[in-house]
Formats: sequence, structure tokens, C-alpha cells
Amino acid sequence: MYLDSAKKAEIFEKFAGSAKNTGSTEGQVALLTYRIQHLTEHMKANHKDYATNRALVMLVGQRRSLLSYLKRKDIERYRAIIKELGLRK
Repeated sequence: MYLDSAKKAEIFEKFAGSAKNTGSTEGQVALLTYRIQHLTEHMKANHKDYATNRALVMLVGQRRSLLSYLKRKDIERYRAIIKELGLRK
């Protein structure tokens, strides 16, 4: 399994401040980014997997909407998470 509870806790610890703070926008964006990276690697090897492709597009859209929300609410937190995760926008 690529994403166990220990890895999730590590992601939330790093980006959200605590492993229990699973609702923070930064933690959610970091978790979605991890899942997107995993599915992107899968799609490179299995380019005809259309169900996974659809799931990947949906995850990217969900991350985009969370980032738009964060940009509206606090531009400094938005810039920090973009820089830390290495996203293009």
C-alpha cells in the first residue's frame, strides 16, 4: 500500500503542524499532491488506464480549488505552500 496511516501522519505533521490537524488546507493540499504524484507515476506505465486517469484529473481539480480558496483567504500561506511543494503556479 502506497499510503499508510504513518505516511499520512508524517505529511500532516510537516505541513499542517500536527498529525491531528487533518482538516487544514495546507495538509489537504500536501496529501493531494502526494497522491497526484503517485498516480502520475502509475499513468506513465499504464497509459490506457482510463479510470485512474479520471481519478487523477479529479484530484488535480480538488487541489486547484483548495489552492484557490487558500489564495483568497491568505496569500502568504498560499505562496508558502506553493514554494514548499514545488508547484508551478
